Amino acid sequence: MRLREVEDGDLDAFFDHQADRESYELADLPPRDREAFDAHWAGIRQDPAVTIRTIDVDGQVAGNVVSFERDGIRLAGYWLGREFWGRGLATEALAGFLEIETHRPLVAEVATDNRGSIRVLEKNGFRLLHELPDGYAYELR
Repeated sequence: MRLREVEDGDLDAFFDHQADRESYELADLPPRDREAFDAHWAGIRQDPAVTIRTIDVDGQVAGNVVSFERDGIRLAGYWLGREFWGRGLATEALAGFLEIETHRPLVAEVATDNRGSIRVLEKNGFRLLHELPDGYAYELR
């Protein structure tokens, strides 16, 4: 697994990942249609306040990891294609990303039922900050 800059060719895989029903239900994030997806990605790729990397596994686009600001809080997030789940890749990718993104505190929001993502955060030193209406906020200091 390696983290690299996002390339235009990665976007088709990212689109498919976020459109996977099991994935978006687990993440509790609605998928975007292609037009909205492309507009969103065009915006975040041009935003200097966003740090984003592709998770590359043996030349395959496995997902992405990102940090961005919202309401004065630095947030982190990641998305892994379902075909890559259960291999420790999200944990490894986030650990590598935390060497790139050194801003602290860093907050990650996770859906209540997403036990796998909660474990990824905890393995990377994030601790429960508070409950949200539909999940939890974890923080890394």
